[in-house]
This record gives sequence, C-alpha cells and structure tokens, in this order.
Amino acid sequence: MRLATLNTPQGPRPAVLVGDSYVDLLSTDNQLPPSVRAILADSGAMAAAKAASQRPNAVKVAVSAAKLHAPVPDPQKIICVGLNYRDHAIESKMAIPKEPVLFSKFPSALIGHGEAIVVPKVSTKVDYEAELVIVVGKRGRHISEAKAMDFVAGYSVGHDVSARDWQLEKDGKQWMVGKTFDTFAPIGPTLVTKDEVPDPHKLGIRLRLDGKTMQNSNTEQMIFSVAQIIAYLSIILTLEPGDLIFTGTPPGIGHALTPPVYLRGGETAEVEIDGLGLLRNPVVSE
Repeated sequence: MRLATLNTPQGPRPAVLVGDSYVDLLSTDNQLPPSVRAILADSGAMAAAKAASQRPNAVKVAVSAAKLHAPVPDPQKIICVGLNYRDHAIESKMAIPKEPVLFSKFPSALIGHGEAIVVPKVSTKVDYEAELVIVVGKRGRHISEAKAMDFVAGYSVGHDVSARDWQLEKDGKQWMVGKTFDTFAPIGPTLVTKDEVPDPHKLGIRLRLDGKTMQNSNTEQMIFSVAQIIAYLSIILTLEPGDLIFTGTPPGIGHALTPPVYLRGGETAEVEIDGLGLLRNPVVSE
C-alpha cells in the first residue's frame, strides 16, 4: 500500500494511491484516524485504510492534479544518519564511522512532492542529498536488531537539503542548523509499506538536477542497515509511529565536486528510488 497526505481545502487528509489517483480515505470512512501518523499508530487502521481505498464511492484525486504534503507531515521526530555510504564518507574526506553519525531536522523543514525548496538568503552553499527514509510503524525502545524490522512501517524517498556553509563553517560546526532550514526535508510522494519492499538494501537511488544525474548508487552500499539503525536509535530514545529516519546519502554531492555545485533558484531537483517513486521539487531563491 502507498499512503500519502493530500493538501485539501479541508486540511491535510490521509490518502492511498490506487492506480493513477489518490483516494481520500476520510471520504469513505470517517471513522478512520484523521492522519497517516494516527493510522500507523492504530494496529487495526491499516487494514481499514486498505478496505476504504477500494470502495466505489471514494473521492479520488488524479495524480496529475494532487497537491501533496510529506506522507507523514507531523512526525514527532526526524532523525538523520550521516556518512552512511562508504564512498560518500571517502569523498567527504572523513573516516568511515564505527557507529551511526546522528543529527536531526525539525518538522518545519518538511515539504512534499511538488513543493518548492527555498534557498535562503543567508546561504550560498545549499547542497543536495538523495536519501532513503525509514518510516517507523510502532512504539519501541531497546529494540534488538533481530526484531528491528517489526518496527518499520515502510519507506519513502527523501532529500536531505544541506547548507554547507552553516553546517561546516560555523564555530564548532553546526550540522543540525545547516540541515533544518525551512523546506530542507522534502519527502514523498508516498509512504510505501514494507510488504512492497522485499529488500530495502537493494534499491537503486538517484538524484538529478534539471535532468542531469548527479548521484547514482544503490542502498546496498549503506554502512549501517535499516535494522542496525533502528536498534541503535532505540538505545537512545523511544521510537514512535510516524517518526522519520533519513539513512544517509551516496557519493556525488555538490560540495565534493570540482568546482562545487550548489542548488540555485530556477532548477528542479528529482530524487528517485527504485520501487518507491520519484520525488520532484522546484528550487526557488528566497
């Protein structure tokens, strides 16, 4: 199943992608939880959502006409893993990490498919990073690696936009600050449930700027697996349904190129992951 959050005159509404349309779930079952995050938190709601998406009286919005939020627009946490592709760590001239390198973004950074990435006036080095995003499916703490996949609801396509001048050139370095400007966390278009993803570690991942391929790799290059990331995070904090985990980016970031390549207003950024879909966002200058 592919869950999404529609931007409607009634506000954000949970939806399921069926064919070439998004089905507004609340139009067929007003007893369903009112958000994707709430559906994930209710053990019986996923089956009810699937049934609701098949009803003939459902309100449908064509993919071509749909306006989308991030699939989970209201997560409690957005956690990011840095340097999680071996070749990316090498191109960044940083040691291969022995444990996951963590930072965070705030929900105010989230945008959906089709929404604009805003290059802020105060940064001249805004970079791109294609990423696989894990969506947590149930609450857990001190989760073993063997059971970690039970806590995964599914996956989405993510773009970890990064202001390198703020991240790397400020006193003490400021990873979180450089990563969490408004609009710096595009995700979408949908949350693909894990039953549709046989192996999250064998997915082609690509990023294009105005049609030019800048990153082209495979999630099999990740240093820490989905299960390892879930287990490690759960040592530190309680994971909740709807939490979003960015899992790192492959080689090809603009900051590592000669000369460097940074996002500019007027461009279009596309992140594509096999089996998960295509996330497209225009880039505008503040």
